Amino acid sequence: MILQVNDPLMQSLKLFPLLAIAAAYALVTNPSIAVAQVTTKTIRVATFNAAMNRKSLGELSQGLQKGDPQAAKIAQIIQTVSPDIILINEIDLDDRSVELFWTNYLNKTEGSTQGEWKYRFSGPVNTGVDSGLDLDANGKLHEPNDAWGFGAYPGQYGMAVFSRLPIDTKNVRSFQKFRWSQMPGALRPMKPATENSPEVSYYPDEIWNQLRLSSKSHWDVPIQIGNQILHVIASHPTPPVFDGPEDRNGCRNHDEIRFLMDYIAGDASGSYIVDDLDQSGSLALDASFVILGDLNADPVDGDGRAQAIRNLLEHPRVAKYPAPKSDGGAQAASASAGANLSHKGDPANDTGDFNDKNPGNLRVDFVLPSSNLKVIDSGIFWPSKAQFPESNALANASDHRLVWVDFEIRVQD
Repeated sequence: MILQVNDPLMQSLKLFPLLAIAAAYALVTNPSIAVAQVTTKTIRVATFNAAMNRKSLGELSQGLQKGDPQAAKIAQIIQTVSPDIILINEIDLDDRSVELFWTNYLNKTEGSTQGEWKYRFSGPVNTGVDSGLDLDANGKLHEPNDAWGFGAYPGQYGMAVFSRLPIDTKNVRSFQKFRWSQMPGALRPMKPATENSPEVSYYPDEIWNQLRLSSKSHWDVPIQIGNQILHVIASHPTPPVFDGPEDRNGCRNHDEIRFLMDYIAGDASGSYIVDDLDQSGSLALDASFVILGDLNADPVDGDGRAQAIRNLLEHPRVAKYPAPKSDGGAQAASASAGANLSHKGDPANDTGDFNDKNPGNLRVDFVLPSSNLKVIDSGIFWPSKAQFPESNALANASDHRLVWVDFEIRVQD
């Protein structure tokens, strides 16, 4: 085909140089027109069961106002590791505890060059919220075991997220009130069969149909990083112990972790999920996320139903990276002996320093980024006594250790 000068195609081709010149002129004369730059940012995210729980409502706030040595140590650990985002498990929630810790401890430093954690989020949890039901079948009501999540008062063993990056609080999703029976294939606790009776449900239907799944809550907290959203998925499942042959806490722990898996799957697995505002559905398949929390489940050792945490670690939507390690964890397991001697997991991966007889030290705290994020480093704040004696004493502020992960995220500024 031979094109003539007057053909439309020839005329459009002649316009290309003129358009390029016009675009360049516009950039020079109007600086507000800018070309978007894609950059890679390294984000450090951490989880820490700080064990800042007290026996009575308001006791933590009173201590934080007077001066709380444990809280000061917890804040120092966080400042030392310096994460951009951190979930704290087991911080009692009352009118002022989170604010007091945030203002008087976490953001109060001398000579620090680190930016403040300017943003925070905390919401209601199930611990200590009376169900009005006899959940432990002991014939009594209004006891800690009869709360939707074990606790002596509302907000005990609560959670809070602190961040240097903006939190989109308007779009936080909470699943505090999601009912366990709404989960397809839920592990309903059963009383074992005996000579005189068959296997029966531990919870009668009228109780089972009201039970909440989350022992504290499950949250999806969106964090704004440039033009990207990072979903911080926070929870603190119940310990899989302190029950009987029905294994009600073991079943609940398993399903609280399974909920996380269904939420991130990006397929029909999470279609049953409904949040506290009655919005249904799970996380989008292309979303970036990080799962945080004391999940109270070791993939190898301990008394829990380990398959749930193993399934989560092996999920295709979760990044694969070597488990965080510390020198102090390996040293502590060797020195404590006891149950640790029979453990199969690497003690350097342990995140909790528990009773030496049972269960011993375990890996129960996790930071799990999504597979579309590149993990570049990780660790556990548990230094060895020989190398850092002062830091080791600091680490003992809680029976858990802070776990952190660095990953890269591509953003458009």
